[in-house]
Amino acid sequence: MTVAIALSSGFAALVLVLALVLPAVSSPTVPFGVRVPARHAADPVVARQTRVYRWRVVVSGVAIVAVGAVLYGVTGEAVLLPLWVLVLLGAWYGCFFLANHEIRAAKAAGGWYEGLRQGIAVDTDLRTDPPRFPWLWLTPAVAITVATAVLGVILYPSMPETLTVHYGANGPDRLAAKSIGAAFALVFVQIGVTALLTAITVAAFRSRPDLDPAHPVGSARWHRRYLALGAKTLLGLAAMIDLAMLGSSVLMWTGTVTWWARLVVVVPILAAVVVALVVLARNNRERDGSERDTGLTHRDDDKHWRGGLFYVNREDSALVVPRRFGLGWTLNFGNPRTAMLAAGVVALIGLAITLRFAG
Repeated sequence: MTVAIALSSGFAALVLVLALVLPAVSSPTVPFGVRVPARHAADPVVARQTRVYRWRVVVSGVAIVAVGAVLYGVTGEAVLLPLWVLVLLGAWYGCFFLANHEIRAAKAAGGWYEGLRQGIAVDTDLRTDPPRFPWLWLTPAVAITVATAVLGVILYPSMPETLTVHYGANGPDRLAAKSIGAAFALVFVQIGVTALLTAITVAAFRSRPDLDPAHPVGSARWHRRYLALGAKTLLGLAAMIDLAMLGSSVLMWTGTVTWWARLVVVVPILAAVVVALVVLARNNRERDGSERDTGLTHRDDDKHWRGGLFYVNREDSALVVPRRFGLGWTLNFGNPRTAMLAAGVVALIGLAITLRFAG
């Protein structure tokens, strides 16, 4: 139980830190997902909403954790531990949406785009000289998955007849009879995760860059660097998830029941996520200020961003686009292929659950 409390507290702390830090590492011309001209990036409204947003995050975060701790102390229900993390995520988006709404209203009332020359910038070299995909960084994930499968085949004859397939807050709470499906369920998860993150990375490489028309050359140069860094980060994350699945599989195959079993899964993944966030955050802004300003500004395309976070544009063929708030990329929810991708993820999760809990 102590491990479950520590993990939930760790995730809650990570959510709060992310919520407080992301406004500082996001592009200054899209504060809280609102496209604004560069001359209004430091507008008093933006500065005030940033301060208010952080106060709201801190106050709501402390309140949610306190209420969650009291309820858990009274009821002892383990489900409350991960639940308060989900409530924190909801509160985070609520704080974000309020800031987004206020800045959009100020932009409309103040006519921030009136008299400005709007434009787009295109890097034609992406077609003639595209950046190379870092396939070598996929090697660790593939090697770990293959090693897990081979080790499972070797150990299968000596595996216990009953396998521990799930740990709850109080220890093992789900058993399954030994079978190919139950024993190798996490291998299928490894294959699915590796394929999914590789597909997302490839899609990001083919995505349309959001170049700054005021500084197109420096923006294109930064985009190439960030693209390569993001791809390596995602493939490294896939390897760490696969490593966590390997550790969990070994515990299951050897019949090892221990209080730190959940740490074998959570610690590698959490460490990889933290490293990925730090690396991407440190490189999330364009830093070349030597290029002469062209006098153009980004197009005001807020109509395609629902709530400042979700990109919905049926006329855009791109599957993946740069995220406005935060790090990395997001899906175009107006593209039919997004629904297919979501269906594939749901099918993967369903298959893993079915194999894992069979018997």
